[in-house]
Amino acid sequence: MSTLPFGFVAPAERSVRATLSAALDAVGLATTTNESHSAADRELLGLPEAPRVCFVLVDGLGAQNLAARSGHAGTLRAWHGAEPLTSVAPSTTAAAITAVGTGELPGRTSMLSYSLRSPASGTNFSLIKWEDPALNPVDWQSEPTLFERLGKQSSSCVLVQPAAYVGSGLTLCALRGASARAAEALEDRVHAAARALRTGAKAVYLYWGEVDHTGHNKGWLSEAWVSELEQLDAGMRLLARSVPKGTLIVLTADHGMVDVTERIDVGSVPGLLDGVDLVSGEERLLHLYTHDGEAVAARWQEEFGERSLVLTKQQAIDSGLFGSVSEHAAGVMGDVLVMQSGALSLIDGRGRDPRQSFMVGVHGSLTPEEMFVPLLVEVV
Repeated sequence: MSTLPFGFVAPAERSVRATLSAALDAVGLATTTNESHSAADRELLGLPEAPRVCFVLVDGLGAQNLAARSGHAGTLRAWHGAEPLTSVAPSTTAAAITAVGTGELPGRTSMLSYSLRSPASGTNFSLIKWEDPALNPVDWQSEPTLFERLGKQSSSCVLVQPAAYVGSGLTLCALRGASARAAEALEDRVHAAARALRTGAKAVYLYWGEVDHTGHNKGWLSEAWVSELEQLDAGMRLLARSVPKGTLIVLTADHGMVDVTERIDVGSVPGLLDGVDLVSGEERLLHLYTHDGEAVAARWQEEFGERSLVLTKQQAIDSGLFGSVSEHAAGVMGDVLVMQSGALSLIDGRGRDPRQSFMVGVHGSLTPEEMFVPLLVEVV
């Protein structure tokens, strides 16, 4: 779908999907996926050759979010900023990080949202938490990761992430095949990454999620988010001082974020959920499961007009937004997809604990704020 309504941005060829592939190729670790060859990805992104690379994935650091607060990030501002990349559809962590780690788009990986309907239980399950014991992450996401494609060469690749994420469902989906080093605070992760590069690793993947967490809890327009950005910037300054000379640092993000200004409970709109068996996905991109997709899609589009883009499953597949869609991905995708424009959020409040707070910052849809992510490059 080359042109989208409502100011939406479609995933482009210069996508976060190509970033880790290109970074690995820069240090001689070549891979080939269904989407591309790593050499083509590196040429596309303009990464130089290097003896070693530290790849930094900052969860939730959108290009427009960063640009609006760049005065608080002197280190990142000084690094070479290439043209922003697009995230994938949906612009959410499970989809984008798996695209980074596999070099494949969500239509192949089946990582199509924060949550989907479980084929085992028929209820919602989280592709971040993987709390459904009947679902094996490796069976769900069976495309080889880039590290698996490297074979024995993956022994030179290290993941630096929180202990809770080592061997987690999402890590198995996206990054299996590399050895893991657990570290919690950003400074500790920086030191772990530098230590790995000094002791033989050719590629280190360093993950930092606090920018995203703070955005969800306080909003990206908050002082708390600015403070978190400043801490990230200080951490990257330390990283550049700590890694061996000649190290290539590549920093990007999985998605950006918008702060909610309007939230609608779809369960409170008379007749809107008629024929809908389950509401899944996330508030910026809902997956609706129904036996009457066309009628449900028409009713939702009429209700929300230009505030939402509503597609049936077949329209979503035909649009190309998710890339080539596998049989498994088509089977787990909602029958209707609802993408929000502006700063609108749609929730299903039925059964929700009224004491539970709402997120301020959200993502998942196709607005520029959510879709554009930075690509920053530094050679130490």
